[in-house]
Amino acid sequence: MQLQFVSVEEFFFALTLDTRLLQSWNDAVLVKQLADQLKNRYGQASTVAAAPQNTFNYVFRVIEGAPSGTIVEVFNWGEQLRLSSNFGLERTASGKVEKRDNFDQRDQFSAQVCAYFAEQLTVVLVA
Repeated sequence: MQLQFVSVEEFFFALTLDTRLLQSWNDAVLVKQLADQLKNRYGQASTVAAAPQNTFNYVFRVIEGAPSGTIVEVFNWGEQLRLSSNFGLERTASGKVEKRDNFDQRDQFSAQVCAYFAEQLTVVLVA
């Protein structure tokens, strides 16, 4: 698996409209640890926080290991760390987000993403 960070200069809100939660962790220490690691490695977050509870949101394009157009978000909501993706989802012409054939593989994809971040950021994320 290989991910490419989407910088704040490149980011546009439409990227994240189709994402849905993959995993979440209720752990303030983990939120702080990952926030520090992401900032050290990638710099400024992809988006400006939308609410006081959301202090960071890093967005990544999956460039290897998933279908084209797959994105991953790592963000916080208060003391909860969240991992979201559009893997297994597709926006229809009518604007509705629907499941694709690979939707049932989201758990395996989530485990791969967690392993990727564990390797890149030396932060343990148990899927």
